Amino acid sequence: MAYTPIPTESKTKIDKSGRVLTDFHNDKLADMKTFLEAIDLANRWRACHAYPLNTFQATLRTKLKSFKGSPLVAQRLKRMPTIIDKLSRYPKMRLSQLQDIAGVRAILNDVDDVYLLVDKYVKNNNFPHTHVEPIFDYIQHPRNEDGYRSVHLIYKYSNKKVKDFDGLKIEIQIRTKLQHIWATAVETVGSIIGQQLKSRQGEENWLDFFALVSSAFAIEENAPKVPRFAELSRNETYQEIARLEREVGVLDKIRGFNSVVSFDHSSKGYSYHLIIIDKSESKIEVIAYDRDSYQKALTDYAEYESKASSIYDVVLVSAGPIEALKKAYPNLFLDLSVFERLLTKMIDEGGIYLDFAEFSS
Repeated sequence: MAYTPIPTESKTKIDKSGRVLTDFHNDKLADMKTFLEAIDLANRWRACHAYPLNTFQATLRTKLKSFKGSPLVAQRLKRMPTIIDKLSRYPKMRLSQLQDIAGVRAILNDVDDVYLLVDKYVKNNNFPHTHVEPIFDYIQHPRNEDGYRSVHLIYKYSNKKVKDFDGLKIEIQIRTKLQHIWATAVETVGSIIGQQLKSRQGEENWLDFFALVSSAFAIEENAPKVPRFAELSRNETYQEIARLEREVGVLDKIRGFNSVVSFDHSSKGYSYHLIIIDKSESKIEVIAYDRDSYQKALTDYAEYESKASSIYDVVLVSAGPIEALKKAYPNLFLDLSVFERLLTKMIDEGGIYLDFAEFSS
């Protein structure tokens, strides 16, 4: 399989392309030729991460063979609109230094498994890639603004036999199934209501609601609560969730939303999926590619992104068969069914049950 090489342009030019794209995003650039040159270089810079990303996914699957509960593995190259938005929000950030352009994700049964997998990476002296400090542990230290919980590891790729991609950074996200249900619900609801909740942007009551739910989930996992709600007892946390749910109408919005998904294949023998989301009509189209067609998938990804708009998203992901893909990326299918069931239990019964039958159904 052919992979996109690292661009021959300097890091300075790559960073300049990022600035051009943010200027265009902020309506500060009118020169279309400059924009097209910048988006081409940015796309090639993103695409060159594909080789090390596949390597990390294979390694992750190997490490998880002994884990219980059918852990999920997924990989993705960050969407260009998301890259541009991040560069816009953090003006000092450089495109060549972004640490999460390429990411793999492990979704595990419980918190103990999360730290067991973390140790398999950071305590492995034979792992050839360079760990970039620090460990971003949002389980022991949940993000206060929105309640995000997960563990992130950043590595620099290194391969003595294939040095072409040395130095490229890969992010490993390790989270529990419950943390994953929360995170994907935040992104899905944000898409439905038209707010960037995932980026901690949106109405305060929505951000408070999800931070409270995250704190409740932390209680069920015997993990640290979201700091701004740490003084609330278990019952008080659930009462506040119920109050905010009534105030915002979360369940009504979830239950009133339906999406239509169409697939271009019926076989399970596909490795990569391009997901095209029409948020205006709640339609999702899935295009599949086999392992030998990854370069075409990357080319199509860039082409579809060039046509994207505020109501149209596209992302290229891999998580194995389509059913595993749906579980790994319910947000991309605008699927809130598991989160809805858990939220209903929290409100009606004052608790949830961590057998994850909902996650598997």
